[in-house]
Amino acid sequence: MTKNTTQQFDGQREGEELLFVFRRHIIAMRKGFYLLLIPMALSALPFLIWQDNLDLLWVFAGGFGLGLVLFFYHFLMWFYTYYIVSDQRIRQITQHGFFGKDVVELRLSKIQNISYNIPGFFGEVFKFGTIVIQTFVGDLVIRNVENPDEIYNKLQDAVALSSKEDEHDPEN
Repeated sequence: MTKNTTQQFDGQREGEELLFVFRRHIIAMRKGFYLLLIPMALSALPFLIWQDNLDLLWVFAGGFGLGLVLFFYHFLMWFYTYYIVSDQRIRQITQHGFFGKDVVELRLSKIQNISYNIPGFFGEVFKFGTIVIQTFVGDLVIRNVENPDEIYNKLQDAVALSSKEDEHDPEN
């Protein structure tokens, strides 16, 4: 049986296996929701005050359109920000604007500690929290992670797997 060597993500190395991909919780997009609702609500006020003037519906349509554009921008920033965990590293891809992108890479063998925090009632109800990955050089803080307990367990397993492979690797 031959191993499938197709590339599953950009920048994947030969022999590297993709373990899982995750992104921030939809709650991280709340600013986009606010930017949809506020222009829509403000543009509806003139029509609600002067209900006999149907031309004011165009003001509402304009506010709704502006809100959709702002929401779509924040949706794209959320959608194209994600985290890739392979058997060798964690890769954070963060979208900035329409054309900017940051990529941060962290080898699993460099991780000292992983912890997570669920911020109270809303974090429990909506199942989001913060994961902190500690290394010698600093911390990688991932806020608003969906199901942080599950991601935490998967990251712990990946680090444990990486350390076992490093022990058996004759090149180290």
